Amino acid sequence: MQSGNDVFAPYAALGISRCAADFALRCEAELAPVFANIDAVEAETFARVLSGFQKNQVAQRHFAPSTGYGYDDIGRDTLDAVFARALECEDALVRPQFTSGTHAIFTALCGLLGPGDCLLSITGKPYDTLESAIGISGDAYGSLKRMGVGYRQVDLADDAVDIEGALAALNDTVKVVYLQRSRGYAWRNAILPEDMAAVFDAIRKRSKAYIVVDNCYGEFTRPHEPSYYGADVLVGSLIKNPGGGIAPTGGYIAGRADAIERIAQRLTVPGMGREVGSYAGGYTPFYQGLFLAPHTVAQSLKTAALFAGVFERAGMMSMPASDAIRSDIVQALRFQSADALIGFCRSIQKAAPIDSFVLPEPWDMPGYHCKVIMAAGAFVQGSSIELSADAPIEEPYTAYVQGGLTYAHGRLGAMLALEALVQAGEIALP
Repeated sequence: MQSGNDVFAPYAALGISRCAADFALRCEAELAPVFANIDAVEAETFARVLSGFQKNQVAQRHFAPSTGYGYDDIGRDTLDAVFARALECEDALVRPQFTSGTHAIFTALCGLLGPGDCLLSITGKPYDTLESAIGISGDAYGSLKRMGVGYRQVDLADDAVDIEGALAALNDTVKVVYLQRSRGYAWRNAILPEDMAAVFDAIRKRSKAYIVVDNCYGEFTRPHEPSYYGADVLVGSLIKNPGGGIAPTGGYIAGRADAIERIAQRLTVPGMGREVGSYAGGYTPFYQGLFLAPHTVAQSLKTAALFAGVFERAGMMSMPASDAIRSDIVQALRFQSADALIGFCRSIQKAAPIDSFVLPEPWDMPGYHCKVIMAAGAFVQGSSIELSADAPIEEPYTAYVQGGLTYAHGRLGAMLALEALVQAGEIALP
């Protein structure tokens, strides 16, 4: 039988004091009801994913690579169908050729908008990497602005969509209404899909515009996706939630069949659309990643809740709260200084399985308006479903933690971060 001291031996081997480990474990015990709710969502979403595999009779032949034009690529086409069912949509385009979620979003918008049309964002300014693509900032060649597409936005009101403001901004030129589910680099809660229903209903009564949701970081965090509540198109990255930590690259666009058909014409070449496009790497990691995604997302949600619980109890500000209902995997934490923020991110890097010895530094990352520090010792470069943290180096000093392929890793990450801040004198444990 182990003695009480032996319980802390694994943590001590990683440089975690008994005090920090005990503090985190006590916080974990208090989160039992939160974890039970996360498990219930996982059960529901996983059942839907599994039914997608079974309904489409996925078999070994679907994993085979393809080459050349990719005509009649059964692996690609079946993967589309499985994703569509998992995301509660009529159709989907799932492609390793998407370099990022931003790339997939831009492709979707280009497929739905033309010269003279207007894009209306009802969640304020989109994520930083979309600013140049839309034309909100700069004058990049090929942007929506350069294509003759206008842009308008309605800011959130108390973390919720301003329905009256959105309706007032609608006119005949607005062909896409855009909603960003997650927080980006903003101190706000992610928008719950169930709260989107009233917004979508109100817009639908006033306009025929396509409703497009940036679904990044949100997939499988709630029992239903935004499509269930009336969204026309969902877009996301495969190196976030739906790739399950297995997909090596790629993104998806899912939604109404007519919208997906329009977007497919911009995916490759008008007239060819989705009928072409091969992948010599084979499709196994994309199928397997989706299969694992509901469980991996649940692990990430538990990790986020623990980070919130630990640092709330240590006297810091967090968003969302540890017991909140979550609509994405991101946990925001506020720090008193840039040094504390940087030290926190470095502790997350130290907890990584890959490049744990690397010291992250703030740098001018393309697509961002200020220096950003990123801690991501990941198997897949830039994977946000793996334990990671990033932060713009500006006031108020806020770090955004996301991911955790396993909760066991997330718990160690929280302990190491707590230990680092205690040792640096940034916080004192009660």
